[in-house]
Amino acid sequence: MTALHDDAVSVLTAWTAPTPEEEVLRKEFLAHLEAHADAMDRGCVPGHLTATTAVLSHDGSKVLLTLHPKAGMWLPMGGHCEASDTSLAGVALREATEESGIEGLRLLPGPLALDRHEVWCHPPFSWHLDVEYAAVAPPGAEAVISDESLDLRWFPVDDVPDPSDAATRRLALLGRALVG
Repeated sequence: MTALHDDAVSVLTAWTAPTPEEEVLRKEFLAHLEAHADAMDRGCVPGHLTATTAVLSHDGSKVLLTLHPKAGMWLPMGGHCEASDTSLAGVALREATEESGIEGLRLLPGPLALDRHEVWCHPPFSWHLDVEYAAVAPPGAEAVISDESLDLRWFPVDDVPDPSDAATRRLALLGRALVG
């Protein structure tokens, strides 16, 4: 995962954080990458980088969310890096395609945001250092539920259902702003 690690350093070094809070996260993510050669691997404790993608309808009016079986919340597509991945953008697109079942997604320029959240990968807890993207589905795209989801549905970007979280709502809005 050396190429992926190098790509993450490059992406985060070049990225301009839109908020002071995300600038703090950007610096923390870079420090984590410097301290952990395995920062891209799900086995890295106390946390590891992941990629998330808000999949938007062709016109940006809807976002596709998965009812995550472990979190019990409506969330965007995303997940862990794999040994074959060479870029964060590639992870974001791969995860979005696998979890949505939609071929031909177009990844928007990114990342759009960063988020750190506690997860269950290494009990009692660990962190996902999440690099967030958005992608646009082709017109007429139909999602196909995967084994990684309890449900998969399109929702209006302005009406993300509960239970969800602020990061999901923010990412959907950021993605929609780029589609128009």
